[in-house]
Amino acid sequence: CLPQVNINVNALDSELEFAVLSSAYGKVVFDQVVKTVGLRELWYFGLQYIDAKDFLAWLKMEKKVVQQDVRKENPLHFNFRAKYFPEEVNEELIQEITQKLFFLQVKDSILSDQVYCPPETAVLLASYSVQAKYGDYDKDSHPPGYLLSERLLPRRVLDQHKLSQEQWEERIQVWHEEHRGMLKEDAMLEYLKIAQDLEMYGVNYFDIKNKKGTLLWLGVDALGLNIYEKDDKLTPKIGFPWSEIKNVSFNDKKFTIKPIDKRSPDFVFYSPRLRVNKSILQLCMGNHELYMNRRKPDSIEVQQMKTQAREEKVQRLKEKAQLEKEKKRREAVEKEKEQMEREKKDITMRLYQFEEKIRKAEHDLQEQTQRAVMLDRERLKAEEEATRLEAERQAALLAKEALARQSETQKISQEQLAAELKEHTARITLLEEARKRKENEVDTWQLRAKEAQDDLIKTKQEQTVMEMPLPPPPPLAMYNFDDNSEDDESSSMYSADLHNEAIHNNNYHKEEDRQTEAQKNQRVQKQLRDLTAELAQARDESKNTQNDLLHSANVREGRDKYKTLRQIRQGNTKQRIDEFEAL
Repeated sequence: CLPQVNINVNALDSELEFAVLSSAYGKVVFDQVVKTVGLRELWYFGLQYIDAKDFLAWLKMEKKVVQQDVRKENPLHFNFRAKYFPEEVNEELIQEITQKLFFLQVKDSILSDQVYCPPETAVLLASYSVQAKYGDYDKDSHPPGYLLSERLLPRRVLDQHKLSQEQWEERIQVWHEEHRGMLKEDAMLEYLKIAQDLEMYGVNYFDIKNKKGTLLWLGVDALGLNIYEKDDKLTPKIGFPWSEIKNVSFNDKKFTIKPIDKRSPDFVFYSPRLRVNKSILQLCMGNHELYMNRRKPDSIEVQQMKTQAREEKVQRLKEKAQLEKEKKRREAVEKEKEQMEREKKDITMRLYQFEEKIRKAEHDLQEQTQRAVMLDRERLKAEEEATRLEAERQAALLAKEALARQSETQKISQEQLAAELKEHTARITLLEEARKRKENEVDTWQLRAKEAQDDLIKTKQEQTVMEMPLPPPPPLAMYNFDDNSEDDESSSMYSADLHNEAIHNNNYHKEEDRQTEAQKNQRVQKQLRDLTAELAQARDESKNTQNDLLHSANVREGRDKYKTLRQIRQGNTKQRIDEFEAL
């Protein structure tokens, strides 16, 4: 059994662990990583490690892993990182996984302040990173506090503003809501489009000196070599595009850059350490190669990848549209469900009201029945009284007649008879009036009894109608609620020719005409302007860093990354080399 080496690789959003033969070359490890993450745009990436002397180094593909200056640990630790950066992320990064890896690496560089980012831009970028993680803002799914555990802003920005965590969250949430409808993948790309305009984005800095011994920074990036003064990493003073450079070499600590322009002297600077010089040379070679490749027609492989990426994006858009359609359908169902619940409550209320009305009608019916019975009794009583009175009247009439006969037969005195007759007549009159009153009262009671009987019949009819069953609501079930040996420090000579063959589309310096995303996109411009005004009210100017002051000076003077680039490339190569020597 051949000896093996355990490998641990940090791939930004994941940790990979595997074993390789101790005789394995760096490319074997690299290929294992890119295969695992599904990456095809591998030319941007490399495996980074801390060497035995605490310097950052990149694993060499053509050398055995155990022969390189990797710390002898078990397992061996590497970081899978972007070694080279694109000029224009929107045009060059094809695969989703490539965009995601760049997004994660750039975000980490910004949050750790390795890349300076002004506060207003940091907040806007934070909102895009939230969209990339959570998708569209939803108040139900994203209650207050949903961002409190997230690392979204550089510590510097937090310290410079008198705002609580909750206040930061409120501001980021507002801008998160602005990105509604944006795919998570597109949010990552929008983040990178803004981040690539930051002055320190994609730049590798190295300590150097010119012939005078002035301490300076050499910046190596996708567009060329730039020279910075020691106290300012934001604003380069001199720039040399890759298209002007023919050869890069170093001998011990001396670096020599040979320009294509034969009238120009060599560009010479000094770097303190051999192993760092090797990194500078590798970065120059790799960046130059990519610089030239971008200015050629796409290879067949790249064309195929772009076609596939376009098809995948169309498919994602279709899926998003389908999801939106489904979401709207679900919302419609939920609304319908809510409407049904409201209707159910309304029907229940109406039913309760009907029942109350029926109970009241029954009560009224009972009262009316009792009243009708009472009226009937009163009627019978009145009829009996009328009969009695009639009998008395008849008796009085008979008595009258008897008196009359007695008057005739017995010849009662006229006065007595008259008085008695008068008395009986008066009594008859009173009885007649009483009889009429009782007859009228009987008629009244009969009329009232008839009205009560009619009311009773009408009430019973209404009760019959109200007791008819209401149509039941549709059942809920009808609806779908889907809800290397070790390198030494000895003197060595290394050289690399940078071929600048003819470029078909003649666009060497297209980068000098580029504009920032804020200049191209009015929406981003307005967002940054609003954020600047908003944060100014809470800003503590006493906590500004050197980079804050430098950035503010550049803004006041109207400079940005690409305007500065045009400025530092003015004049011919010789003039710029002379300027470098004069620093």
